Amino acid sequence: MKRTIKKVAVIGSGIMGSGIACHFANIGLEVLLLDILPRELTEAEAKKGLTLESKAVRNRIVNEHLANALKSKPSPIYHQKFASRITTGNTTDDLPQIGSVDWIIEVVVERLDIKKSVFEQIEKYRKPGTLITSNTSGIPIHFMSEGRSEDFQQHFCGTHFFNPARYLKLFEIIPGPKTSKEVLDFLNNYGSQYLGKTSVVAKDTPAFIGNRIGIFGIQSLFHLVKEMGLTIEEVDKLTGPVIGRPKSATFRTVDVVGLDTLVHVANGLYENVPNDEARELFKLPAFINKMMENNWLGSKTGQGFYKKVDREILSLDLDTLEYRAAKKASFATLELTKTIDKPIDRFKVLITGKDKAGEFYRKNFAGMFAYVANRIPEITDDLYKIDDAMKAGFGWENGPFEIWDAIGVSTGIGLMNAEGIEVADWVKEMLDSGISSFYHVKDGATYYYDIPSKSQIKVPGQDSFILLNNIRTTKKVWSNSGAVIEDLGDGILNLEFQSKMNTIGGDVLQGINKAIDLAEKEHQGLVIGNQGANFSVGANIGMIFMMAVEQEYDELNMAIKMFQDTMMRVRYSSIPVVVAPHGMTLGGGCEMSMHADKIVAAAETYIGLVEFGVGVIPGGGGSKEMALRAADQFHKNDVELNVLQEYFLAVAMAKVSTSAYEAFDTGILQHGKDIIVVNKDRQIAEAKKHALLMAEAGYTQPIRRKDIKVLGKSALGMFLVGTDQMMAGNFISDHDKKIANKLAYVMAGGDLSEPTLVSEQYLLDLEREAFLSLCTERKTLERIQYMLTKGKPLRN
Repeated sequence: MKRTIKKVAVIGSGIMGSGIACHFANIGLEVLLLDILPRELTEAEAKKGLTLESKAVRNRIVNEHLANALKSKPSPIYHQKFASRITTGNTTDDLPQIGSVDWIIEVVVERLDIKKSVFEQIEKYRKPGTLITSNTSGIPIHFMSEGRSEDFQQHFCGTHFFNPARYLKLFEIIPGPKTSKEVLDFLNNYGSQYLGKTSVVAKDTPAFIGNRIGIFGIQSLFHLVKEMGLTIEEVDKLTGPVIGRPKSATFRTVDVVGLDTLVHVANGLYENVPNDEARELFKLPAFINKMMENNWLGSKTGQGFYKKVDREILSLDLDTLEYRAAKKASFATLELTKTIDKPIDRFKVLITGKDKAGEFYRKNFAGMFAYVANRIPEITDDLYKIDDAMKAGFGWENGPFEIWDAIGVSTGIGLMNAEGIEVADWVKEMLDSGISSFYHVKDGATYYYDIPSKSQIKVPGQDSFILLNNIRTTKKVWSNSGAVIEDLGDGILNLEFQSKMNTIGGDVLQGINKAIDLAEKEHQGLVIGNQGANFSVGANIGMIFMMAVEQEYDELNMAIKMFQDTMMRVRYSSIPVVVAPHGMTLGGGCEMSMHADKIVAAAETYIGLVEFGVGVIPGGGGSKEMALRAADQFHKNDVELNVLQEYFLAVAMAKVSTSAYEAFDTGILQHGKDIIVVNKDRQIAEAKKHALLMAEAGYTQPIRRKDIKVLGKSALGMFLVGTDQMMAGNFISDHDKKIANKLAYVMAGGDLSEPTLVSEQYLLDLEREAFLSLCTERKTLERIQYMLTKGKPLRN
C-alpha cells in the first residue's frame, strides 16, 4: 500500500513539540498542533473580561509556545510565512480533528501514566491505519502501547527527534512489539527523503542509541576530568573542533542543553541498565550533585560550568566550586595537528602525545571503543547505526567505529589493554578472520562488518547518495592543491573544492576552468559541489590583502578579472553547470552560485553577498548580477527605482539568508529555476540528475546579455541622497558611505544621463574598477586584516 503524508497532528507544544511542528511545516505539510487547556486566567485575561471558556484563553498555552518557538534563535522554521501551515488548538475541543490526519505524533511530558492517558484519548478519534508515534527520549516503547487495539499497536512506534528538530539530523525509530514492517520501512525512508534526517532504527532499550552512547561519553568525561586533574577549559579544548566535534565541545554543550536534562537521562540509565559493565559511570560525581543543589543548570539559570559576568566569561573550578577567570588551554600534542586539515587524520597523532592531552585521548578512546563494541547486539545489531547516531545526533564528524578504524583496530585494542579494559569477543573474531577494519569502500559504496554473517556487507540506503569521500580516489579525473574533478558517471563531472574553508583562490579558479574544459570536450555537464561543512566562505581575502598592501594593483586587477571571467564561463559554457551550495555560501561562493544554470541548494544554506563586511563590493560578478536581476524584474508602469533599491539593499546590508528558502527573498535564488533539497546527503545526486536532464533536453550555450536596463543618474541620485541621510543619522560610518556609493555607481550603470541598455561586460568593468579603488583605501585594508585575524567584521 502506498502511504502519503499530507497532514500531521502534534500533541504537546513545548519546545520539542513546537520544533517538530515547525519542521513538518518546513517540508510543506499541514500541521495540527494541540496542547492542554489552562487551569486559570492570567491577570491580563481577567482584566479583558475573558473567561476560561473564551477561545483565546483555551488555546493560550499552545499559542504562546508556538509564538515563543517562532521568535527563538536559531529559528525552527525555514521561512516565517511557513508558520501559516500550522493550525493550533487544544486537546479538549479539537482532538476529534485528528481523525483527518495521516500521522499523529505524541510529544507530551515524559511520564508513562500521562502518555498512556493521551493514547487512550487519541484512540477514540484516530482512524484505522493512521501512523501514531511517540517522541519519547527514553520511556520503553512496549509499555506505552499496552492495552491499545491491534491496529493501533501495528501502526505505533517511537520516533525520537533530537532538539532542535530542524537542525539535528538524527531520527531514531524504535519499534514496539507489534509494529508492522511496512510502518518501519515507511518511516525509515520518510525520515531520510522528506524530513532530511539520518534515520536509524534502534532497539527498545534504555535511551535507545544516541543518548545511550552520548550520555556515556559525557559521564565518562565527568569522571575523567577529576581523575586527571583537568580544567573544564582543557576538556572543552580537547573535545571540540580538533576532533571534529562542535565548538561547544563538552561543558558548553551541557550548559546549553541544561544540566538537569543530562542528569535526568543519566539517572534513568543508572536505574535501568543493571547489567551494563559501565553502570557506575552513570552515577553522578559530587560536583554535579552540588551544582544541581545550587540550581547551576547552565544557560537557563544564568550559570552552569560557565557564567557570564558583564562581558567576561567565568569558568567553574571543579575543586573549589567557585567561579574564576577563564584560563587559556594549550597542549603540545594539539600543536602537532595544526597542519592536518581533516579531524579523521588527526587521531593517529593525538593518541601518541607525550603530554596530558595524549594521555587523555588514550584513556577516553579506550573507554569509548570498549563501550560501543559491548553495546552490540544489545542496542543494535549493526555498528554503522551507532556511528550514524553520534554524527547526526551529537554533531560528531566521525563516529566511534570510524575513529577506531582511523587509529587502527589493533592499535585501539592496545589502548584498551593498557587501561585493563576487556575487548568484545566479536572484535577479536573479526581480526582473527583476516578482516582488519570495521568499514571499507568498494565501487563508491561503504561496506561495514556484519557480526552475524562475519563478513562485510553494504550499508543500506546508499543508492540515492553520492559520497564524494568514496569516489575521490577511484573516480578522480584531475586535481591540484585546491580542487578535485571527479567523474560522477553518465557523462557528468563534479568539481570539489579542497582549499581551507573552501575559499576560492587561484587554484580553485584553475579547477573550475579545467572542469568546464573537460566537460565541454568529453562530457555532458558539470556539477560544482562538495560535502565539507560549508560550500565556500568566499574569495581568498588573504591573497587580496597581500596584493593590496604591496600595491600590486595590476596583479590585483588581473586576479579580479580572472574571477569575473571564470564566473562568466560558469554562465556561458556549452554544457549545463549546476552549483550545489550548502552551509555557509558567502561572497564569491554566492557569486558562483548565481552564475549557474541551476542551483540545487541544501535547505540549510546560509547564502549572501557579504563583501561590505571587509570594505569592498562584490567583485566577482555579484554586483553586476544584482543589477541584471533587478532589471529583469522591471515591468511596465512599475516604479523601477524601488525594484533596484531592494537588490541594492540586499548587497549593502550584507544580507545572509538563514535558510535556502529565504534566499528567494533576497533575489539570490530564483523561482522556477533553482530548487531546494532537504537532505544534504542527497544533494550531489540530485544536482547530477538535473545536469543530466538539461543536457538530454538539448542544452544550448546562452548568448551573452547586452540588454540590461540601467537607470543612470536618476538611480544614482536616489542612492547618494539615501547614504547621506544614513550617515547624518549615524547609522553608517564615513567608510560605509563610501562603499555604498561605489556600489550605487555600479548598480545604476554609472552616471548615464538617461536609462540605457548595457552589456554584462560594461557592468563587470564598472564593478572591477570600484572594487580596485576600494582596495587602495586604508580603512578597507583594516577591515580585511581584522577579518583575517579576528574572524569577524570591523566597523570603522
